[in-house]
Parts: sequence; structure tokens; C-alpha cells
Amino acid sequence: MALLGELELQDQRAAQRNPSRHYLTRPDLPNPQADTPWQHMYAAQNDHAFITTMGFDVDTFGLILQGFQAEWELTPIERSDVNPNGEPRLGARSLNAAGGLGLVLHYIHSCMTETSLQQIFGLVPATVDRYIQFGLRILDSTLASIPEACIVWPNGTKMAEYNSMIVQRHPLLQGAFGSIDGLKLPVQVPEDPMMENATYNSWTHGHYSNQIFVFGPDGECSIDVWLDILIFWEGVILDTILNAPSSWHDSHVALPVYEQLLHNTPEGSYLVSDTAFPQGTSCVSGKIKAPLKQGNHLSSNLLLRSEQLAFDQQLLSYRQTAEWGMHALRGAFGRLRVPLDVVGARRFLLLRVVVRAHNLRTTRVGINQIRSVYCNIWREGDGEEIWQGFASIMFGDLRKHDRVARFHTMAVEQDEE
Repeated sequence: MALLGELELQDQRAAQRNPSRHYLTRPDLPNPQADTPWQHMYAAQNDHAFITTMGFDVDTFGLILQGFQAEWELTPIERSDVNPNGEPRLGARSLNAAGGLGLVLHYIHSCMTETSLQQIFGLVPATVDRYIQFGLRILDSTLASIPEACIVWPNGTKMAEYNSMIVQRHPLLQGAFGSIDGLKLPVQVPEDPMMENATYNSWTHGHYSNQIFVFGPDGECSIDVWLDILIFWEGVILDTILNAPSSWHDSHVALPVYEQLLHNTPEGSYLVSDTAFPQGTSCVSGKIKAPLKQGNHLSSNLLLRSEQLAFDQQLLSYRQTAEWGMHALRGAFGRLRVPLDVVGARRFLLLRVVVRAHNLRTTRVGINQIRSVYCNIWREGDGEEIWQGFASIMFGDLRKHDRVARFHTMAVEQDEE
């Protein structure tokens, strides 16, 4: 009784010292090892629940967990009072490897606040942030070791295979092997003046990270450190350059892709872009083709003009694969819809994990199943307005409609009934 009285007195003193405290503490939360929404969902092993909240089915989650668990259990979590070379204390951790992986996948696939993650996993605020960053690094190295998640520029044989798939629907696009486009993702406003200037975009009057995506029907990707360039086909990313400053022009951002097109792309093979995308210097002329712009001259010969217009129409039609790829990424990975971390290294890590996770999901499940099953599930959870209006919708509305948060809310409501 004396001990209980002392503990209660300590709580009262803490409340008096922090009258405006607005964060969850351990007594406010369930036991993270036994009685959380995550524990109930994981025990059920339901594909629909896993796909909705984490983007992967149960089998693929298990595949990732094999590598993730080994590193989770061998690596100490970074803290100021912990020896980074010491033995990890697994018994003192709030989550096991499956819980750590589940937390990271919930984080990247949703735009919910960390408070919601604290409630789902039963963790206090400091632990959530520490586990997310620790888990992201482990997930990144784990995905890098899985062939289906790798990012590799296709060789000539693979490009010819891609083109054979494209011409089945667009017979005039002989040589096309993918599509390319740019994307700006919002970032938090840095306090450092140099970083603030680097991420500021004067056209949109906001702070962003530049991405350029190349989409193709079936392939893998290579990756660089500074820029964001993705190449997709059937939803798989062929090439990516991550985390370019928004102040850079697309032609500067795309330099590594121009190098790939110049040195590692056979003559006659090309990417399809929209009219606004910079098509490079004369050395890569013909490697990126775009539909006609207003004011472009057409041949005076009626037959040649008809052929130009038919080719232009097919370029325009195929270029929509890049738009589908953008929707696939931002529809699946809700974290990309809210301002990204102000710290460049953390932002880059998140983007690289997203790219690799996207490739793994696409190659493991297959694009047809993603379109018919995954996208239906995401659209059902998010609402059509989330898919069609990324640019105009407010961040508060994004979080309100977040499919992962809504899944857990609905699950609680059903349990109460």
C-alpha cells in the first residue's frame, strides 16, 4: 500500500510539473507485447488486412521478416547511453522483429500521425520515433538483399522484351521501353538557410524534393544518392535517383538518366515523356520522345502528316503509364503525401525503402493482380478523391481519409459490436 501511495504521489507531482503535457505515457497504452491492435491483426494472418495496412500479403511479409529478424536481433538500437558495438538486449525491447517490421510498414504505407501509431503498437512517443528510424535502416538493407526488390537498368535484350510488350498495344512505338516523368514531393521547411534555399521552388512557392520517374512493363532499378528518378513498366521501377533539391531544374536532375541513355541504351531504344520534360542535349537526341507541342510543324504531305499524328497519339497514350505509376506509388505509400522529413539523410532513406518495397510488391504479386486486387483495395480504403486529387487536397484531409488509420478504426468498431 505504501508503494502504491508513493507511485500515485509521483504521478501527481509529474502532472503538476507538466500541466500542458499532450502526449501518451505508458499507463495510457496497452501492453505492446500482448494486447494491441497490431498483435490482434498479426495473429489473424489475413491477407486483406496485411495488404491494406502494410502493402504486402502474409507470404511476402514473411519473406521480408526472414532477413529483417536476423538484423533486428543482432543490432543494438542506437541511443546516447548504449554501446553501438555491444550485445542487443532483446528482452528489454517493446517489440519483437515482426512488430518492428509491422511498425515500419504501417509508417511508410500511411500518412497517420505518430500518435495513431503509438496507439496501434502500444509505444510511447520516443520509442516510436527511435524504432521507426532503426527499422527503416534494417528494412533498407533487407530489401537490398532480395533480388525482386533490386533496381537495375535493363540491358538490350530486356529492352527488346519490354518493347515487344509495348507494341502489342501501341504498334507504332518501335523501340520504346519505358516512360519518364517528374514529381515533386513536399518537404518540411528547414531552419538552415542553405537547406531552405535548396528545397524552395519559386514557381510553386513551396519546399519540395524533386523526383523523376521512368516507368516500364517489367524490370528493375539502379540507384544514386542525390536525385529521384524512377523508371516503371508494369509498375516496376527500372531506375531511380533520390532526393534532389527542388531548386534544381529537371534537366540537371535527369543527368544520370541521360548518361544511362547515352552509354547503356542500344541505338533505336527510347523513353516516352510528356512535352514539358527536358529531352536532353544533342548527344541523347532521339532517346526521349514526347508528343507534339502546340506550334510544332507537321509535314505538308498528307500521308506523312497522318503518320505523324498517329505516332503522336500512341506516344500520348503510352505516356499515361507514368501517371499510373505516380498514382501507384503515392496511393500505396501514404507517407509520400505529407511533407517529408526535414533531415535529408532520413528523407533519402525513406524514399529508397519505398522504391525497393514497391519493386518487391510488384514482382512478387504481379502487375495484373496489383491492378485488379491491390489498387481496388487502396481505392476502396482511400476514396476516389484521394487518387484523383493529390495536388489539391489538404494534408488534414489526407490523414482523415488514410486507409490504414480507417482500417484500425473500423476494426475497433466491429469488435465493439
